[in-house]
Amino acid sequence: MFSLVLPAYNEAERLERCVEVCLHYLDSGDEIIIAEDGSTDNTADVGRLLEKKYNNVTFVHHDDKLGRGGAFRNIISIAKGDRMGFIDVDMATDMKYFPKLLELSKKYDVVTGSRYIKGAKVDRPGLRFFVSKTYNFLIRLFVGVKVFDAQCGFKAFSRKFVDEVLVNVEEKTWAWDSVLIVECVKRGYSFMEFPVEWVEGKDARHSASFGRIFNDVKIHGRVLLQLFLKWRIGLNV
Repeated sequence: MFSLVLPAYNEAERLERCVEVCLHYLDSGDEIIIAEDGSTDNTADVGRLLEKKYNNVTFVHHDDKLGRGGAFRNIISIAKGDRMGFIDVDMATDMKYFPKLLELSKKYDVVTGSRYIKGAKVDRPGLRFFVSKTYNFLIRLFVGVKVFDAQCGFKAFSRKFVDEVLVNVEEKTWAWDSVLIVECVKRGYSFMEFPVEWVEGKDARHSASFGRIFNDVKIHGRVLLQLFLKWRIGLNV
């Protein structure tokens, strides 16, 4: 059984379409959990309607914005699957790769789509592309983990990894993805990265201000330093 988590913050306009597409690919015994993350629009209303409409859709509301990591960790205890995963509700990753994600999740503890390895295709603004590529290079350089795209919102996990590692990952920001991949590799769990086609949505392009990028750099820089100190120096901070 696969438990697909949809972290949803202000996704009222896209949530129903995402659920319908995912149900097309999932088996009848699989489940979708909408982890609504303190939205300020009517995402919660849409989520509740979808829960009533589909037997295998569960809606979970959070009053406060927990971040992707916090929202995912908060629903682990109610997920029934022996495998879990999540995708971004904007479906920036082409959903034709979803069956491959599901299949690979049967073989590896952590699987992620990748925008930056051979065979991948990516369409995003130049500055964001450069910053993202540089960040992943620094993970390889300073932490020693061979990953080319830690941040793609298209991931799956074995239940063993979820219960033994992911449940204890405290990072809540977008950098949560980086932490879980580093923990996976450094702790000896199996890891697979496969190429996907990815197009940055119009909303993300419009929000790609210098201030937003600078804030992302600060967050990921902090986490990169913590990972370096933990796995290279032996200090937990």
